[in-house]
Amino acid sequence: MESASIRRAPPLPGLIQLGFIGLLLVLAAIAWAATGDQMNGMDAGPGTDPGTVGFFLGTWVVMMAAMMFPSIAPMVVMQVRIQDGRRERGQSAPIGTTTLFVAAYLITWTAAGLVGYGVFELGKALTGDVFAWDNAGPYLAGGVILMAALYQLTPLKDVCLRHCRGPFMFLMAHWHPGRTGALRMGLMHGGWCVGCCWALMAALFALGVMSIGWMAFIAALIAIEKLLPWKAIANRGIAILLLVLGLAVAFTPKSVPGLTLPDSPQAMKAMQSMDGGAMQGIDGGAMKRDGMEKGNPVQP
Repeated sequence: MESASIRRAPPLPGLIQLGFIGLLLVLAAIAWAATGDQMNGMDAGPGTDPGTVGFFLGTWVVMMAAMMFPSIAPMVVMQVRIQDGRRERGQSAPIGTTTLFVAAYLITWTAAGLVGYGVFELGKALTGDVFAWDNAGPYLAGGVILMAALYQLTPLKDVCLRHCRGPFMFLMAHWHPGRTGALRMGLMHGGWCVGCCWALMAALFALGVMSIGWMAFIAALIAIEKLLPWKAIANRGIAILLLVLGLAVAFTPKSVPGLTLPDSPQAMKAMQSMDGGAMQGIDGGAMKRDGMEKGNPVQP
C-alpha cells in the first residue's frame, strides 16, 4: 500500500518545488562560504594533516553539506511530495520529517568521515615516513586516485549510483512513514551515497583534504554523475579523468594544475597556519626571554 502512495505522490507546485531546491542551494552556498573561511590557507597538498578529530569533524560536516546538498535535491523534493500526498489523503505526515531525513543523511557522512580520519591516522602511524612526499608519497597519492578511477567501473558502484540517482526507486524499496522512518531513510540513503562516493572522497584526501579547489572539483564530479541524464557517459568520463589525474600525480605532479606540492613554500606556510597560535605564542615567548637575557627590549 505504501508503494501505491508513492506512485500517487502529487507533483509539487512549481514555486514550492523551486523553493525547496533553492533552500538546499542556499544552505550549500552558506556551507561553501563557511568551509572556505575554515580552510583558507590550510592546503598543504597530498597528505595534508586533517588536524584534531574535533576540528576535522567540524570541518567535514560543513564540507559534506556544501558538496552533497545540491545532489540530494531530487530526493528531498520527492520525499516532500510523498508527505504532501499523505496529508491530502488524510494520512499521518508529521512535520519535520524532511529535516530529519537530511540530518540523518549528514550523520551517515559524519561516520564515514570518522572512518576516513581513522584510516589516515592509522596509516601514518604504521608506515612512518615511507609515504612522505620525497619518498613514495606521489605514488601513494596517485594510486589512491587510480583506485577511485577503477571503482567507477565496478558493479558495486553501479548499484549504489542507481539508488542515488533514482529517488523513486529508492523510496519504493525503502519507504518508512513518520519521523523515525525519515531518520531510517536518511541513514539508508546516506549509506548508498557513501557506497557511491567513498572512492571520490579518498581521492580528495589524496589531493589535499583542506583544498577548497579540489573539494569543488570532487563535488562537481559527484553532481555530474548523480544529476546529468547520461549516466554511463558521466561514469566512464569521470573514470578516464581520474585515470589521467592519478597518473599525473604519481609521475609528473608538478604538471598538475592547482596541486600544492608538500615540499613547496605554499605547503610550508599552510602547515604553519595549521599549527595555530599556540606555536606562535611559544616562539614569541622564547624571543622575549632571549631579548631580556641580552638586555635588549622586545616589542610586544
